[in-house]
Amino acid sequence: MSDQPMRVAVLGGGSFGTALASIAADNGAEVRQWLRDPVLAAQITREHRNGRYLPDFAINPAVVASNAMDEVLEGAGLVLVSIPSKAFREVVRQARPWLNEGQILVSTTKGIQEEGFKLMSQILEEETGFPHIGVISGPNLASEIAQKQLTATVIASDDAETRTRVQATLGCDYFRVYASNDRFGVELGGALKNIYAIAAGMAAALGMGENTRSMLMTRALAEMSRFAVDQGANPMTFLGLAGVGDLIVTCSSALSRNYRVGQALGEGSTLDEAVEALGQVAEGVNTVRLVCDKAHEDGVYMPLAEGLYQVLFEGVPAREMARLLMQGEQSSDVEFVLPRSDVRQDRRDDGGAA
Repeated sequence: MSDQPMRVAVLGGGSFGTALASIAADNGAEVRQWLRDPVLAAQITREHRNGRYLPDFAINPAVVASNAMDEVLEGAGLVLVSIPSKAFREVVRQARPWLNEGQILVSTTKGIQEEGFKLMSQILEEETGFPHIGVISGPNLASEIAQKQLTATVIASDDAETRTRVQATLGCDYFRVYASNDRFGVELGGALKNIYAIAAGMAAALGMGENTRSMLMTRALAEMSRFAVDQGANPMTFLGLAGVGDLIVTCSSALSRNYRVGQALGEGSTLDEAVEALGQVAEGVNTVRLVCDKAHEDGVYMPLAEGLYQVLFEGVPAREMARLLMQGEQSSDVEFVLPRSDVRQDRRDDGGAA
């Protein structure tokens, strides 16, 4: 490993990408940040402030922002791709002429591409074919990271070099970086929890209590892991930061964009009104639809996601959805201990007795 400081490129000017850029600079990396908007890029370089997404956060002065992709990527050893899922592939294609197979490419985006149900790391693989690919995910509210509150995340990759270089570049006394080799599990955890954050925000707006919130989060965790295992993930991943850790923070905090969308829906706003008031991308809205379609296709039981779909896209009142869910099947608690199929068989063997 060279003694020269790592050069880091961050693609994206949102809150999380900006916070990571500043962390890397704090750790001594040479950091360049790419943004579409030349005015916002100039503000970051000149004022060391992202007035659109983190207006109260002082960015490390060493971060240089630009809307010139070639300048940002030149000589970069680590490339963090912090682009909303809808534009992720487009930006990677734009960056491709200045990328090389020696670079480490890491997605920080918690979303899913509609066409082909692709995770962001799969898009990186398809567009580049490079060997050093990873994902960052965890309970990472960007505003708290910007305030240097104690936070932890996960770098997941099959590639040991990717894991160790990201840990070295981003790990510091307030931002801990833990390693995983279950890339799909970590990535799915980050995407799926956004669904349940919307549901948690709705529950809070409807005045539901702590018992309800606890039930919602634990049943959400069961549903997330059930779906992810069907896609090839390791269920144990969901006991970690990218699973239960991320789920807790996003279902408990009004700083979560998806939670705020759900809260607005619970207060009577339409979906369009809720998204417009947020002013930022809430990945969970699109993820609900994609995951429900995929669950139907693969035969995965996801009553919470299905109920939320009905509220978002079919006009079912939130309170009515909650009532219907409570009338659903009472099955296994942890399916990897007691499979749902065994519970159903027990009922058949018991002849339906009370």
